[in-house]
Amino acid sequence: MRSRTKAACLFALYFSLSLEIAHVSPLSFKLNFTESNHNGSATVQFQEDAFYNKAVKLTKDELNGKITQSVGRAVYTDPVPLWDSTTGQLANFTTRFTFKLYAPTNDSSYGEGLAFFLSSYPSVVPNSSIDGYLGLFNNSNDQNNPLNQIVAGEFDSHKNTWDPDGTHVGITIHSIVSVANVTWKSSINDGRIANAWVTYHANSKNLSVFLSYQDNPQFSGNSSLSYSVDLREYLTDKVAIGFSASTGKFVELHQILYWEFDSTDVHLMKTGKTKAILVISLSTSASAVVCSMGLVYFFLHFRTVRRIRRSREKEEEKLDCDESIDSEFEKGRGPRRFRYNELIAATNNFAEERKLGEGGFGAVYQGFLKDQNIEIAIKRVAKGSTQGRKEYISEVKIISRLRHRNLVQLVGWCHENGEFLLVYEFMPNRSLDKHLYDSGNLFAWPLRFKITIGVASALLYLHEEWEQCVVHRDIKPSNVMLDSGFTAKLGDFGLARLVDHDRGLQTTVLAGTMGYMAPECVTSGKASKESDVYSFGILALEIACGRRPVVPKEDHDKISLVQWVWDLYGRNELLNAVDRRFDGEFDEREVVSLMVVGLWCAHPDYNLRPSIHQVISVLKFEAPLPDLPPKMPVAMYFAPPISLCRFSYSSNGMLKELERPNGYGTTSSSSATNDSCAPPSVRLPEVGY
Repeated sequence: MRSRTKAACLFALYFSLSLEIAHVSPLSFKLNFTESNHNGSATVQFQEDAFYNKAVKLTKDELNGKITQSVGRAVYTDPVPLWDSTTGQLANFTTRFTFKLYAPTNDSSYGEGLAFFLSSYPSVVPNSSIDGYLGLFNNSNDQNNPLNQIVAGEFDSHKNTWDPDGTHVGITIHSIVSVANVTWKSSINDGRIANAWVTYHANSKNLSVFLSYQDNPQFSGNSSLSYSVDLREYLTDKVAIGFSASTGKFVELHQILYWEFDSTDVHLMKTGKTKAILVISLSTSASAVVCSMGLVYFFLHFRTVRRIRRSREKEEEKLDCDESIDSEFEKGRGPRRFRYNELIAATNNFAEERKLGEGGFGAVYQGFLKDQNIEIAIKRVAKGSTQGRKEYISEVKIISRLRHRNLVQLVGWCHENGEFLLVYEFMPNRSLDKHLYDSGNLFAWPLRFKITIGVASALLYLHEEWEQCVVHRDIKPSNVMLDSGFTAKLGDFGLARLVDHDRGLQTTVLAGTMGYMAPECVTSGKASKESDVYSFGILALEIACGRRPVVPKEDHDKISLVQWVWDLYGRNELLNAVDRRFDGEFDEREVVSLMVVGLWCAHPDYNLRPSIHQVISVLKFEAPLPDLPPKMPVAMYFAPPISLCRFSYSSNGMLKELERPNGYGTTSSSSATNDSCAPPSVRLPEVGY
């Protein structure tokens, strides 16, 4: 009897759920618009100038008068389920279509292109969407405007100000500026029949576009370009799908010849009539069956709701974490949080040709913010870098609160999609080291002296003029950026630490670049204002002499820059250390002043180094030169020993403390260990943002 009741219960449960939860049949259609018996308006709605005549024609043609300033869309008549608002389940889809773009005349000026798009339902063509907006967007650039909430694969035939190239295939999200694109080498509007696929895989969140001009192309999953995007974040659960095109003063004809579309199921909850049927069917069932069914259904429903709630709670925890970080960051004035898609658009999806350089914890890319019409530099922290994330947080918290003409300005930040990105003002003349060593042109003395004063002014602000003392810890030529007028801007605050003026040193973690690190830092691990002054001294000598702090291939007495220059100072031959490329064209008083100040700052005993205020006074000839000993002193330190197994040299001389797991399964950069030395870490040459 029990087994019969159980069976009846399961049957009733299955019956009720089959009524309550309906499977929307996968959408699938094939439309050959060139067939003589095809009814163009049966499944496709035409908007604005679009019409059907043996093909779908998206803009006006020669038979309909003036064909400039034309815009049109062809849209599938019914809404297409994209994702389930209850469960969050996304659909996969693949669409294939053939099209022709061609200019009606031999005029070389043609445009603008067409796009396959997904938008909120119903489709609405925005005003002012002609020219390069392809009938998708208008010139408002408001991504929150419902009319601009579109995801599209574009086939662009004309270069506009926001385009990377005149002929390209792109993916656009909520903006006409494509988040990913690829240049199409051959002509895209010569009248040949093009075959295109646009696919979306729900599991990988991968949106791909494939274009081919072969007669019978085979699509095996390869793509011309792709982009990872969660469509639930940008589109409603039911969407309109179709094609859009436009012309402006440049014209061409846009024809869709064939279109097929396939998508997978999305589970949608039914209401209304289905629920009424459910009530009637259940009212005729035995009370025991109803109770059993209700209990089982409630149990399953409870488990589903709990699972969804837990998932949402995890997302909310992550969001709360991000908002907490933002709250800390936004205490400063000026910099703002960027959305990830803004930076994708600004860098052409972090294209390799936009890369300015690469450092130990990430790469720096050049970008362009079209809405503000400014060039920017974006530091992209390497994924999985614990130290990189620490430097990201440290840099934003510190530099976002600093304001000085000789510091690189932070424009904003972004942490989305597992990415950590810092946005800076762009420095067109790159970093100082590029001009000292990599440029074929001589870097003239007046510029060098001006840059040195600029860096000293930045340090004066950091050490003495701001509300707290900022210890930079990594002063070197690659971290001195140069603007269009060769004004020095000190950057890269990833290792910087705050120190209260009345409390002194606050950090004991060894970090910096070998050759620029003060000797007490190597022995004790402590950084201070005095260690920053030491690094500045090395930089000053480097600028005057045109050589690096350590040159292993030099003669023994010339390997160390400080030792070599100090020996020449003791023999009154200081000018023999000046960069020979000047060929005598320099201000002797300024050169001598800079080299003596450099030695003074690089004194092995930190108690005998000048303050940065004293440095500036001497360099501006407001105070006399110091009287240094003829031979380089040797300082004695009585600091607790440091296990050098905790540190490693990188390929560019960086000395970093090795990370190792602690008791919580995370990494720590400050815990000493007596274990055997780990293999050295490698840090690539850096760009000083």
